[in-house]
Amino acid sequence: MKFHKTPIAGAILIEPQVFGDARGFFMETWRAEEFKNAGLDVAFVQDNHSRSTQWILRGMHMQVEHTQGKLVRVTAGSVFDAIVDLRRGSPSF
Repeated sequence: MKFHKTPIAGAILIEPQVFGDARGFFMETWRAEEFKNAGLDVAFVQDNHSRSTQWILRGMHMQVEHTQGKLVRVTAGSVFDAIVDLRRGSPSF
């Protein structure tokens, strides 16, 4: 996996390595040691999956208490994923 920093602290673009052949493909999407080596020492406690058709806008989410990290995976097509930093003390506020 490749881990790419973004201009927003704490927002990381994770690019899995995809191994494909005539049968289809395989990719590893989570390995605790890889994430930890990239500075992401996290424990996933919930995993959700949704499917949207073209031109669909999914909700904006913000938690002040009981915060959650978000993992967005695009399995086909493309996505426009917007991140807004609302942390007042953050350099990217």
